Amino acid sequence: MTIKSRGSTQKTILLEELFNDEIFKSERLRSLLLIGLLGLEAGFLLIIYFFYKANYLQIFKSHIAIYAIFIFTFVIIIYEFLVHYLLGKKSKSLLLNPRVYGYFNSFSEISLLGILFIFIIEYSGQTIILQTPATLTYFIFIVLSTFRLNFKLSVFTGSFSAFTYILISMYYATYFADEQLNLARPEFSGMQYLGQGLIMIITGIAAGFVANLIKKKMITSWKNMQEKNEVIDLFGQQISPQIADNILKKHSELSGTRKKVCIMFLDIREFTPYVEQHQPEEVVSYLNTLFGFMIDIVQAHQGVINQFLGDGFMATFGAPVELDNSSQQAVETAQEIIHKVQDEFKKGNIPATRIGIGLHFDEAVTGNIGSSLRKQYSITGKVVIMASRIEQLNKKYNTQLLISKEVYQQLDKQRQHTFELLAATRIKGSKKQVLLYKYTV
Repeated sequence: MTIKSRGSTQKTILLEELFNDEIFKSERLRSLLLIGLLGLEAGFLLIIYFFYKANYLQIFKSHIAIYAIFIFTFVIIIYEFLVHYLLGKKSKSLLLNPRVYGYFNSFSEISLLGILFIFIIEYSGQTIILQTPATLTYFIFIVLSTFRLNFKLSVFTGSFSAFTYILISMYYATYFADEQLNLARPEFSGMQYLGQGLIMIITGIAAGFVANLIKKKMITSWKNMQEKNEVIDLFGQQISPQIADNILKKHSELSGTRKKVCIMFLDIREFTPYVEQHQPEEVVSYLNTLFGFMIDIVQAHQGVINQFLGDGFMATFGAPVELDNSSQQAVETAQEIIHKVQDEFKKGNIPATRIGIGLHFDEAVTGNIGSSLRKQYSITGKVVIMASRIEQLNKKYNTQLLISKEVYQQLDKQRQHTFELLAATRIKGSKKQVLLYKYTV
């Protein structure tokens, strides 16, 4: 198996685990909603019964129907409480196969409602119950099936509800009157109960589409979260939230590609003597103070710190997200860092510190390098080497910021006036001479 396929398999497994966990939570919520809705239904039926008691007795001749409804409500509520309890305990019997459990639970709930109607008809001798709003309880089960985020299960719930209702209606519609039971034929035609059954099926299909849409949106949301986590894992604390948002919008920017970028190398001068003369805790505190505001400045100008080099770092402007003028942003960053170092020294927050910064603008190859388990965003090309060599020349010219001609040409006129041209010089490892500009503080 390739690294790519292994990574895809891991993501699929993770999505399945997230989905099953969400179904588990939805089932618990669904059971609570059913308890509340059925309790509310029973309460309203009781109120209606008190107001229309005489009409009720004219239809059913006894109180058996209202008693049966309350008994059913009590049974189904106990059943749902049991389901909620077992789900809360994460019972293995329910979690071994969530799909089978969903079908079983749906079958049980609808069957209980069908048994209720049969019981009322058998003991009251009246089929009018099949024409009352009580039959609309089927639709509660159908609508709440969307919580299972399964198109087929919602269709099954609607179809089984229709099947149960039509079967009961057809049976009693063709049942010959029995003097002992005093059963009467339903006072509605096959067109009516078949029509209501059809509406149940259609409702189940509609609920299935809603469930499927919610499921797709959830998976899309999870994938977006995964991509965001990948960006966070890839760049850590190197980038600003604004750049992270841009990367998420333009995820293709992370793939290997050629880009014009401005590379910055920064080095802290006389760092080795400082380390030799101070305790490790003091050295760490010193670096944290310096890098703290330097990172903030780099990120404020849409730069990315690719790696720390002990007493310095490498930063990129223009990748992974392109900038309108990466050289301008890089120069502004460098100058701001230099002035900030001076300000911090004057405030007594850091000892006297000099830094060296080198900038070069050219084409680079950018992209992710590594495996599915560990990747690093890499910037490679001659531009990186050149920027590093230019930074080292600060020692020769006793400067803090040197930029190449390529960077200088990208600057606005006001920024160019802050630089002074140096004599052409040869960069280590290169046969060609280059033009450099020094920053005149």
